[in-house]
Amino acid sequence: MPSRVDSTAEEVEAVHKDEQFDMRFPSYLGFWKRSVPGLDEHPRFDMYDEPHKKRKQQILNDHPEIEELYGYDTNTVWITMATVCVQMGLAYVFGRVLTDWHWTMVLVAYTVGGSFSTQIGIIFHEFTHNLCAATTLQNRWVGNFANIPLLVPLAQSFRRYHLEHHTYQGVYGYDPDLPLEWEIKLIGNDPVKKFVWLIIYGVMYIGRGLAQQKQLSRWELYNWAWSIACDVAIYKFCGLRGILYLVISVLLGFGLHPGAAHFIQEHYTFRDGQETYSYYGSGNYFWLNIGYHNEHHDFPLVPWTKLPEIKRLAPEYYDDLAYHTSWCAVLYMFVTSSLLAPQSRVVRTLDAHRYARKNLKVPSIEEAKQLASAKDEFVARLKLAADMSMEKARARSIAKAKQQ
Repeated sequence: MPSRVDSTAEEVEAVHKDEQFDMRFPSYLGFWKRSVPGLDEHPRFDMYDEPHKKRKQQILNDHPEIEELYGYDTNTVWITMATVCVQMGLAYVFGRVLTDWHWTMVLVAYTVGGSFSTQIGIIFHEFTHNLCAATTLQNRWVGNFANIPLLVPLAQSFRRYHLEHHTYQGVYGYDPDLPLEWEIKLIGNDPVKKFVWLIIYGVMYIGRGLAQQKQLSRWELYNWAWSIACDVAIYKFCGLRGILYLVISVLLGFGLHPGAAHFIQEHYTFRDGQETYSYYGSGNYFWLNIGYHNEHHDFPLVPWTKLPEIKRLAPEYYDDLAYHTSWCAVLYMFVTSSLLAPQSRVVRTLDAHRYARKNLKVPSIEEAKQLASAKDEFVARLKLAADMSMEKARARSIAKAKQQ
């Protein structure tokens, strides 16, 4: 990782000494340029906090009616039950009935099982934010029930680490969504390695949580006991071949599959200054609007059924952001483009995140008007400083490569 992730609190304070307000308003796009493989060695470094909490406050200043969308949607419970029943039914069919339909099982595992497996991951996302039912306890059990076809106890661990992702988005060492340093170095910008990396992305996602070496929580232990009991029952009723169908579904679904492309779509940097991206394509109909990712990070208390309404109510905050319309195109671009690699992320230190969050305020509507004239000069000066820092880092990288 770049040395700047070790910046001290004093260095962070020195950078922001002339700021009282967060001058990224109103969009809260950063002043950085994205990390370019071949020119840069590491993810891009930012000296501000993650943008969404302040975006939320800014948007609510103009659109307080969005708070009326907060709540939960019990339709997700019925979708969960249907998804689990379909997967368990197919596990029984291939485990006890169509026992010699080998390639058909693999094909169905990718197209149907993979799609439902990734949908379960999105159900995890909903229950994590208590968007499926009225109480936290009810939501946790929605997650446990949805976990059945995945075989491995993931629901409660996902909840734990995903909430940390929201709190510490981009914070090096704290955001479990960030690629590990060895992933960045090993994969580099090689198309073949990037292709393989996407195939095993689901495994890598779990590995990042394990790398934090945290002790299992009480609910994670419950999840383990529940999954073991369910796995024994699945083996009894569906047989080993039924379990094999579910395993293939999970591995293929969370690999090179359109339903898993949102892992790349969401926070890999396709544009300077923007670290979160939405997807506005037809996949949202099946995958529970998971593509509305800027909207979700801005307002995590809004259930999936109402996320499009946020964009409709506050178009001025979303229409100018870069977005995707094809998950297949996202996967293709990531593999083939020399401008995208695992390093294509934004990182920040915990000190920078905490200082900017505490000390750089969101301006009110009147304060924003007063700051408008000074903002252009400030932004130009900060972007120039960021460009100079970037060019110096690239020069050091080139010099280092020549020495080797």
